[in-house]
Formats: sequence, structure tokens, C-alpha cells
Amino acid sequence: QVQLVESGGVLVRPGGSLRLSCAASGSIFNIAVMGWYRQAPGKERELVATITTFGRTNYADSVKGRFTISRDNAKNTVYLQMDSLKPEDTAVYFCNATIRARTPYWGQGTQVTVSA
Repeated sequence: QVQLVESGGVLVRPGGSLRLSCAASGSIFNIAVMGWYRQAPGKERELVATITTFGRTNYADSVKGRFTISRDNAKNTVYLQMDSLKPEDTAVYFCNATIRARTPYWGQGTQVTVSA
């Protein structure tokens, strides 16, 4: 059974940093494109960043230069390093695993709140 479990979401002040983790089970990590998405109150869920099994990354324009996605295949874990956080980064952050021709998998989400 595939499961994605996020951790690391907390209350942080503007300009601060935070590192999110997503641990994947079910023997799918090595063949999946991993990603982070987020959904703010009253807004649609949006892509934050993705990373392929070979390390190719893609970022939303709103987070380029501030966020970094990475993966550790040995630990079946994907990370999202968030720096220079802004209040508009406040959202529930979801881990995603995508495999070709299969329904994607989602974690339950972790709350990130950026506020003074």
C-alpha cells in the first residue's frame, strides 16, 4: 500500500526558513516523480515544485529562488527547503507521487503558517 506522510509544518515568522519532509512507502519512490503542492484558504491547489527520479526540478514562479526541492532515494524521502518565507506562502502543503499511467498519490498535508 502506497502512503505519503508529510512533516515539518509549523508557524514561522516572515523571512524565516522551514524544511518539509515527505516519506514514501509502498515501493514506488524510485519510479515516481515527486512533488509538493499547496492550497491556501480560498484558493485552488497549486504546484510548488517537482523532481524526477534523475533530479530534474521544476518550480512555480512564485517560489523560484526561495524554495528548493530535493530527494533522497535511499531514504524514500523528498524534501522542500523553504527560505525567505512570506505571509502569502501560508497554506497546507501536500506531498505528491506521480507514476505514468497511474492515479497519483497524495499525502494528508501539513500546515505552514507564515505570520508575525
